[in-house]
Amino acid sequence: MSEAPVMSEAPAHVAHRAARARRKGRTASFALSFALEVSILAALLAASSAPTPIYPLYQDQWGLSALAVTVVFSAYALALLLALLTTGALSDHLGRRPVLVGALLMAAASMGLLASADSAGSLTIARVLQGAATGAATSAAGAALLDLENPRRPGRSALANSITPVAGMATGVLVSTLLVRFVPAPTVTVYVLLAALLLTQAIATVFTTETAHRRAGALRSLRPRVGVPPPARRTLLAAGAAVGTVWALGGFYSSLGPALVRLAAPEAPQAALGMVFFALSATAALTVWALRRRPPRATAIGGCLCVLPAAALTLSALHGAGLPAVYGGAALAGIAFGAVTQGVLRMLLASLEERDRGATLAAYYILSYLSMSLPAVAAGAATQHYGLGATSHAYAITAALLALAALAALTASRGGAARPEADRFH
Repeated sequence: MSEAPVMSEAPAHVAHRAARARRKGRTASFALSFALEVSILAALLAASSAPTPIYPLYQDQWGLSALAVTVVFSAYALALLLALLTTGALSDHLGRRPVLVGALLMAAASMGLLASADSAGSLTIARVLQGAATGAATSAAGAALLDLENPRRPGRSALANSITPVAGMATGVLVSTLLVRFVPAPTVTVYVLLAALLLTQAIATVFTTETAHRRAGALRSLRPRVGVPPPARRTLLAAGAAVGTVWALGGFYSSLGPALVRLAAPEAPQAALGMVFFALSATAALTVWALRRRPPRATAIGGCLCVLPAAALTLSALHGAGLPAVYGGAALAGIAFGAVTQGVLRMLLASLEERDRGATLAAYYILSYLSMSLPAVAAGAATQHYGLGATSHAYAITAALLALAALAALTASRGGAARPEADRFH
């Protein structure tokens, strides 16, 4: 009789252990899915920046002008924009997984085209396909990260959306620079490795759990439009100049950064040409992490302030300061980039519902990549007519003026403060 209570409690104990095991299994599955989405964003952005150290090789081999380089660069960004306009909200209807699998397969195919490119024309076609794939995947992966938010660690998804793209770009430049330096046929090897990575991620995505609820209207969502809910719209209007400024700086260093290094320091080694964009993207990633607990609007304002010394230091490189000033200006531009993008994204994503996540991220990236591509093409055209030195002066002064306008808009705005929960990053 004395053993009866022990026997009766055994099934309950077993059930409790089984329930705990199921919870642990779900937690592990969510953690793996979160890690996969982060790796997808990082790989896509690494692939986007990988050509930067290779542009000087293309220029030497094919005799490309500065305008041709910026056109190739901007072809990617403009294709990405078109994809965001048409497919930015598609994952809100079809689900994240099918959109990501299709986009990753497209991105892998674009790596094959880049590996076989033999002219500016074929390079541009490859970059167009890459931009379309990245645009389709970016908002879907970013929205999936928000779907996987851990209630006990609020803000982690917004942090991942801020830090992963710049960390990916930094990694792409670094790996590409090392391969250019130490591996035979770098214009092929870089892209073959990236294609293998993207294909692996596409296969892994097939086996993940869908995080979004399917709903009607997928075909209707393909009509080009930008849909942003009112709270996020007010934030985007207030912070638009800040976003435009830092992404324009990113576009300049990504496309014309190697040429700027060559102009300021003609004796600089080949590796220094491409690594200037690494300086920007690496410091941007570190800034996002360092400021993750700071108030988002104050963070964005601080980023705008950093644009001013960044522009001044970059210009000093053209007046005798040389390579250290180029890299110092790029690093300060990276701090500005990281602070503004992190602050603005946290302000935007603070109170979004699931159905608005893909579309809002698409609108943010549309503004970002327009700011990155169109000024870069204008700079390339201006370089053809007035030279890189005069163009760099005009670009830096314009960026400084835009930063001042952004400071005024952010300071005057009262609707940009995020909820307190968005500031608790762990």
